[in-house]
Amino acid sequence: MQTPTAIVRLALLGAVTLALAAAGNPAQGPIRLNLNENPMGPSPLALKAIEAETKNLFRYVSDEADALTKQIAAHEGVPAEQIVLGDMLEHLGLQLALEGGPGSEFIYSVPGYLALIDSAAHVGGVGAPVPLNAQGENDLPALLAKIGPKTRSVFLINPHNPTGTVNQSAAFKSFVREASRRALVIVDEAYLEFSDDFAGQTVVDLVRGGENVLIYRTFSKAYGLGAMPLGYAIAPAPLAATLRKAGFGNPHTLNRLALVGASASLRDTEFLARVHAAMAAERAKWKALCDELGLKETVSQANFVFIDAKRPTNEVAKAMLAEGVVVARAFPPYDTWVRITIGLPAENDQARAALRKVLATKP
Repeated sequence: MQTPTAIVRLALLGAVTLALAAAGNPAQGPIRLNLNENPMGPSPLALKAIEAETKNLFRYVSDEADALTKQIAAHEGVPAEQIVLGDMLEHLGLQLALEGGPGSEFIYSVPGYLALIDSAAHVGGVGAPVPLNAQGENDLPALLAKIGPKTRSVFLINPHNPTGTVNQSAAFKSFVREASRRALVIVDEAYLEFSDDFAGQTVVDLVRGGENVLIYRTFSKAYGLGAMPLGYAIAPAPLAATLRKAGFGNPHTLNRLALVGASASLRDTEFLARVHAAMAAERAKWKALCDELGLKETVSQANFVFIDAKRPTNEVAKAMLAEGVVVARAFPPYDTWVRITIGLPAENDQARAALRKVLATKP
């Protein structure tokens, strides 16, 4: 007779196996290329660590959170007091808006991922949108000009979502440094592990240098742990202390399996290198298709592409679904652009064939 722990382990491994099989098997349903998930899944080391940890599911999280905090701090080259664990963007928006009071402004690029902005709005924060520039990048001069006396924070995504673009590194760091003297700058680097120049693009050196900058990273994207959401902030020590005092990073709010999965993921540098190489190769194939069909695309450094299909996004998405491929929603004002997550090679081949067929058909 199997023990309850053994049953849990089998269920976990079975769920992972089915998920990976479904991702690579169109017969299981439409290919989901709409949520920027990493189809390669978690690191093998992470899977082993998660499976082994199921025997401790009855235990609350305690020292494990501190251990991961120290591991991340060493990985990032900052003191542990500057790391705050948690999947926190929504809560961060609430906290900053409550501190800033009604009418406090949150500057951001539009279109974009608005979890932090929307949360701030629930308690009186005001979003201050700035359109992207002609290349689909954060418009740094316009963002800087937008900062005023009511600005509580400037929120940037780098690489940006939905365009996948990055700003030129020196210009971006110069902007962040200058803007941080006037307001807190939050840089969401969720997709940066997919880029070709992580070390050059990350602004962690500004945090190390004492600038008023907070970086958010996540294990949900490149590390493939989307079903166990966990991220962390790298922040100035006083801000990190304030966040912890407000309840951020409380061990009892964290998932034990996510903690061990994240820890193992950080150790598996070979897996991350394989993920990066796979995504770069598939981005090149998408570029070749766009060149062939005469389609404009942004220069993506993320795990998705953003393509001007020259037809209404919703129309293209509906036609792609009929071909068995789910793509992302529309991102106004880019009403003819389609964001397509990079899947497994066979999935990408099917998606490219589907797009070719859809665009070859007269509307």
